Amino acid sequence: MGVIADVYDDLETDVSFEEFREAVEDKVEQMGGLADEETAAMLIAHELKDEEVNGIADIEPGMDEVKFLGKIVSIGELRTFERDGEDEDGCVVNLEVADSTGRIRISMWDRQAISAVGDPEGEQYGELEVGDVLRIAGRPKDGFNGVEVSVDKAEPDPEAEVDVEVLDVYRVEDLTLGLSDVNLKGRILDVGTVRTFDRNDGSEGRVSNLAVGDPTGRIRVTLWDEKADLIEGLTADQSVEIVDGYVKDRDGKLELHVGSRGAVEPIDESIEYVPETTDIGSVEIGQTVDIAGGIIEDDGKRTFDRDDGSEGQVRNIRLKDDTGDIRVALWGEKADRKIELADRVLVTDAEIQDGWQDDLEASAGWQSTVSVVESNTDDGPTQTTDTDTKKAAAAAGGLSAFEDTENSTSNESGSAATGDSSPTDTEPTAGGPVEFTGTVVQTGDPVVLDNGSETRSVKTNETLRLGEEVTVRGTEADGKIDAEELF
Repeated sequence: MGVIADVYDDLETDVSFEEFREAVEDKVEQMGGLADEETAAMLIAHELKDEEVNGIADIEPGMDEVKFLGKIVSIGELRTFERDGEDEDGCVVNLEVADSTGRIRISMWDRQAISAVGDPEGEQYGELEVGDVLRIAGRPKDGFNGVEVSVDKAEPDPEAEVDVEVLDVYRVEDLTLGLSDVNLKGRILDVGTVRTFDRNDGSEGRVSNLAVGDPTGRIRVTLWDEKADLIEGLTADQSVEIVDGYVKDRDGKLELHVGSRGAVEPIDESIEYVPETTDIGSVEIGQTVDIAGGIIEDDGKRTFDRDDGSEGQVRNIRLKDDTGDIRVALWGEKADRKIELADRVLVTDAEIQDGWQDDLEASAGWQSTVSVVESNTDDGPTQTTDTDTKKAAAAAGGLSAFEDTENSTSNESGSAATGDSSPTDTEPTAGGPVEFTGTVVQTGDPVVLDNGSETRSVKTNETLRLGEEVTVRGTEADGKIDAEELF
């Protein structure tokens, strides 16, 4: 049979014997007679063993050149760039390929990139389309969205089959890390604001956020720079299509990003989103949960100074469902949400923490969404946990009409009769002794404590930690407590 055939028979490879024999002959010629056929065959066999992987999931950074099959699921735009010391610009295009084990981004460069997708002048048309199966050889590396392969060689293989579905419109449950060219239809759950930030190069960037849901789940959408203004005019409960998004990871969760190529377009379809909420009465410290309930208290927005000199804001509301109630802290821009007493509100990704006076509280931070499920101004009957009697009581008697205190008696319909209110133990007496219990929301000088209904400044030499609950006793003057005891 010959030494080449003997070496080939010991291999487990998809490469045909003819391709293997030609590679051996090329190797002998390249080495100028320094290797005979057997040595060259062993070298080629060694290269093949290093290169072959069972699937995309097996590809890792640091591997030598790998070979694998992948179906094209998306094709990016051709980008050009200047090379140092060279007159001719370089170009690159990124493609997303997949097999039954996973997805990966591949980068094709220069002439290979132009051959794949065509040149911008239209002088050469691209050879590749979404759905084509490629036989790829390239070098794995760590990329911006995970492992990427810089392609040395990629050829269409019309005979090969890869069992991967290519979608025109994705659902939330279809999204995976690194996926690009994503079109997704969903219902807006929450609309943020446009924020600015400074980049490392000194330029100013812009960013905004949406939260959208569909029947399979929900996802946070981040819009960058000129696309950040797309949130203007968008409202909760509106159906939209996100066009040409790409999926990234943030703190272990997937996000859908919209850059210069993307868009957010209102659509006439009615997209359903039904959250799976946790009963308020069953939540425990350390959980991150979705909860929904009627607003029975609203303490209003308060501001405070952070250690870095910036100003923060927080708003505390209390939600009630059939199983219980809980205080919810709305941080940052969520404190500005247009919500009112008796609205039924959905809060997603709320962190359950140990709150004031050993009561549990939910913290709604940057990852959370806050949306109105039922408004007290909606026409027709409302499905909130608060009755019209409570709404009227709130208007007449303030927030205390909602409180489940010793002075309140609830009837079967959920309405409450309130007794006379009296000052709490924490209300200050100007110029006199004061005791106040709260959570540290600012350290330094002054320390700022928050008890869920008010914020107090404290002068103390004690070292405190953010989030620590303390009680201070002392004399108050000029709006600041001079701590004599702190425990």
